[in-house]
Amino acid sequence: MTTDTITEGTPKTGTPVLEATGVTMRFGGLTAVRNVDLTVNAGEIVGLIGPNGAGKTTFFNCLTGLYVPTEGTVSYKGSVLPPKPHLVTKAGVARTFQNIRLFANMTVLENVLVGRHTRTKEGLWSALLRGPGFKKAEAASHARAMELLEFIGLQDKADHLARNLPYGDQRKLEIARALASDPGLLLLDEPTAGMNPQETRVTEELIFAIRDQGIAVLVIEHDMRFIFNLCDRVACLVQGEKLVEGTSEVVQGDDRVIAAYLGTPFEGAPGAEEVAEVEAAEASGAQSNTSTEGNAQ
Repeated sequence: MTTDTITEGTPKTGTPVLEATGVTMRFGGLTAVRNVDLTVNAGEIVGLIGPNGAGKTTFFNCLTGLYVPTEGTVSYKGSVLPPKPHLVTKAGVARTFQNIRLFANMTVLENVLVGRHTRTKEGLWSALLRGPGFKKAEAASHARAMELLEFIGLQDKADHLARNLPYGDQRKLEIARALASDPGLLLLDEPTAGMNPQETRVTEELIFAIRDQGIAVLVIEHDMRFIFNLCDRVACLVQGEKLVEGTSEVVQGDDRVIAAYLGTPFEGAPGAEEVAEVEAAEASGAQSNTSTEGNAQ
């Protein structure tokens, strides 16, 4: 793994990259995310934790344009993000998904090249005529893709079909595809899900290397040891609301976080009806997103 590639225009460490203010997401009368504020600074790795049904993925979807928040704003480097996923990616925010979404019948290299589409200026006629400009852009994209495959350690598998990769390598490939858009902020949704301890350690090292390139990282994860070792700050969502935010030590020592994971009621905790409401909203949002993707296909 090499770490010598730096994202152009990287903000100084400590300056806000992502600012989510008062983000609320409702599906009809159901509220999945309620008035959540979160800031991610340049050079920072921030974790987002919470029990199942806490609204973490819905919040991610609000940040990346898959959902348009009912209330609140999401800004990247001071500009409000447009409510379209491809425009969010073009602005400089990339993400991976909880469930791997690779192009199974394309090669490893081709999957990474797909991620270059927001950074390629050549249009339809240029592609059809295959002029000097197109060939130059194609060569540059190929070089960048191979650089990323070397970065994640898959350069020797560039011609393999994505479906033939081991599970851990598929996860790394999805990260490489996200990095192909040259983001300033990378959102990772459960990057170690299903991994063994060795694969988890490799992923941790990879995320540190990404941070060292000047890319801020926001990560959802259920592996508490992983998240607390990795992150500069951690925020905990419970039933769609931010319960606490702070360093790993602060969050680990908060009795409300422990109670939330153990299912023990705490002062101000949502009642059973509110819990059921948020879980239903999460399910409704997931079904709506799947339906939209199916219609697009």
